[in-house]
Amino acid sequence: MELKFVLTAFVFISATVTTAEYIRPQPRRTLEFPWDPKPSSHPQQVHISLAGDSHMRVTWITDDESSPSVVEYGTSPGGYNCGAEGESTSYRYLFYRSGKIHHTVIGPLEHDTVYFYRCGRQGPEFEFKTPPAQFPITFAVAGDLGQTGWTKSTLDHIGQCKYDVHLLPGDLSYADYMQHRWDTFGELVQPLASARPWMVTQGNHEKESIPLIMDAFQSYNARWKMPFEESGSNSNLYYSFDVAGAHLIMLGSYADYDEYSDQYRWLKDDLSKVDRKKTPWLLVLLHVPWYNSNEAHQGEGDGMMAIMEPLLYAASVDLVLAGHVHAYERSIRVNNGKPDPCGAVYITIGDGGNKEGLARNICFMN
Repeated sequence: MELKFVLTAFVFISATVTTAEYIRPQPRRTLEFPWDPKPSSHPQQVHISLAGDSHMRVTWITDDESSPSVVEYGTSPGGYNCGAEGESTSYRYLFYRSGKIHHTVIGPLEHDTVYFYRCGRQGPEFEFKTPPAQFPITFAVAGDLGQTGWTKSTLDHIGQCKYDVHLLPGDLSYADYMQHRWDTFGELVQPLASARPWMVTQGNHEKESIPLIMDAFQSYNARWKMPFEESGSNSNLYYSFDVAGAHLIMLGSYADYDEYSDQYRWLKDDLSKVDRKKTPWLLVLLHVPWYNSNEAHQGEGDGMMAIMEPLLYAASVDLVLAGHVHAYERSIRVNNGKPDPCGAVYITIGDGGNKEGLARNICFMN
């Protein structure tokens, strides 16, 4: 049972004897995007995500509010023998108004198959490849992407790899209230996100709440709809899905998680339904790491870990992936702060290219 990961990270290795000090790369400038006008009915910011068994959700934005939420698709270029109509939404954020955001689920689809598709009966043809039905499967994982020169470097690296699904444990666009930066992020990732499913969860930079004026995660929820309804969740901030022989759970670091919360009840129920014969691998993604030796964000995940780690341990979760800390770190199998052969391996992969740069200081504990 082979599970592969493309982890995009700058890895810092320390040794007892060194001949030269390692110099961590400095942050790169935020990318500038030239104005590139398109016909108002043409799809923009196209990305896809898994949407239940053998289905895919296609998401795109148009400036034309009358553009239909229709996807035509087939297995040969221009040969669209199937079609589906979905839903649309939009949102306002202070003086900003989004375009028409389309979400259309297509399928059932064959596994490990290339499909060609067109959005809204207008514009260019796109193509994607569905994941395999069984092992091996390869995931690309990069958190805290942003929109800098390092982001482009990360995306270029991923684009050179053969992988099936992209996993992003929070902090996508780093729009930080500047809504047009959501649009530029969508265009930046479109070449990859329109060709392989992107499965994401929220980070702190997706909050964008303004007390008494704007609710948290409004932009994120409108633009990046994940299969929460398909997995029995009542919130886009946490959900699960199966792919090949793996069950993946995306948790919400910024949703309520106490024992009386909807997220806790949903997680407990979701774990109880996992069939390890069908999905022998069990993975969890969230934004704030529970195990973190870096000074950055030290202790922020302790509360959630105290409540939810016992559930993951009882279910024999194999791997937990997190972002937030802008560094790479991997643990041995651990539970309750101690080495445990039955515990999960924890990986922090939060250095995808964001504007804040790398976390540099290790916190040495007694």
